[in-house]
Amino acid sequence: MENYNEQFRERTRRFAIDLCRSFDDLIGKESMWVIRKQLLRSGTSVAANFRAACRARSDAEYYSKICIVVEETDETVFWLELIEDVLPNKKDLFIPLHKEATELLNVFSVTKKKLKEKQNRNK
Repeated sequence: MENYNEQFRERTRRFAIDLCRSFDDLIGKESMWVIRKQLLRSGTSVAANFRAACRARSDAEYYSKICIVVEETDETVFWLELIEDVLPNKKDLFIPLHKEATELLNVFSVTKKKLKEKQNRNK
């Protein structure tokens, strides 16, 4: 489990950095500002909450934090899809981020499911 935590702690951190850097030259109208802000909040929250999960004091706390990670990752995917629709001419800029967010969502969703199954077996 420690290897998994270390791998995804770094991977989510790298994702947050890449997300922040992708907006350096991107400007737009007020609606774009709102989308950028929401996307940056949810995307960086993935890394912060996964880090918190790694410091969990119990299996129940770890599961709870992973639930938040899944929620924030799913929200990030939503905002990336929206920004691609709003700025179709800049879509190529966001394809790698969208791909990574979707992969992270799949991994964390499976992790959440396995943790829930483990909790149910231990009851």
